[in-house]
Amino acid sequence: MSTTSRRAVLLAGGKGTRLRPYTVVLPKPLMPLGDLSILEIIIRQLARSGFGRITVAVNHQAELIQAFFHDGAKWKVAIDYSLEDEPLGTMGPLSLIRDLPENFLVMNGDTLTDLDYDAFHRTHVEARNLFTISSHVREHVVDYGVLKPDAKGRLTGFEEKPRLIYEVSMGVYMCSREVVSFIPKSKPYGFDQLMLDLIRAGRPAQVLRHAGYWRDIGRPEDYQQATEDFDQLRTRFLGE
Repeated sequence: MSTTSRRAVLLAGGKGTRLRPYTVVLPKPLMPLGDLSILEIIIRQLARSGFGRITVAVNHQAELIQAFFHDGAKWKVAIDYSLEDEPLGTMGPLSLIRDLPENFLVMNGDTLTDLDYDAFHRTHVEARNLFTISSHVREHVVDYGVLKPDAKGRLTGFEEKPRLIYEVSMGVYMCSREVVSFIPKSKPYGFDQLMLDLIRAGRPAQVLRHAGYWRDIGRPEDYQQATEDFDQLRTRFLGE
């Protein structure tokens, strides 16, 4: 673990519509995995990796998240909160945070991964990247036989349940403070918009592929798998 205190921003303002009806009662970051919520797991991981200050960007059911985590003393980190009056998308909340350091981590509050946050931070800083994305390779099996007809409707090819391989964002990023200058104030602004704006500006993000574990628990199938995996892999995630 690094002895240098680092800063992280956790995006916890989503409504968790894909996990309804569970998220009608609980905000998505408080959804349980074993005896812990996903957000507590993330905070424990970040604390072990030298992140001494964590800002939680909140909106939906903000009071429940604040009541649970308070100032972070229980986890030996300093937690503060940035409240959105209106939903600002994935990157928009960064425009509300005034005291960001030169380099900081941003991540979704519903991500279960064994990513080495310490190494991820170091790699970004040493490479002097503007924006670094942690990515993961996913496989999707199409449940149908795929037909390939020509313009006249004649079948020219057929593939039975093809497997698609694609690289996706894990929702974990390292940012240089300069990135905030691309983000409009008090307007919804997403990760997709920022990536396209950086490409247009000739300042594209760097992608670092993570070969380990990753689940987006905002997806029902990932949440179900994560609940099955967490107890078996607890030491892998928390070092306990």
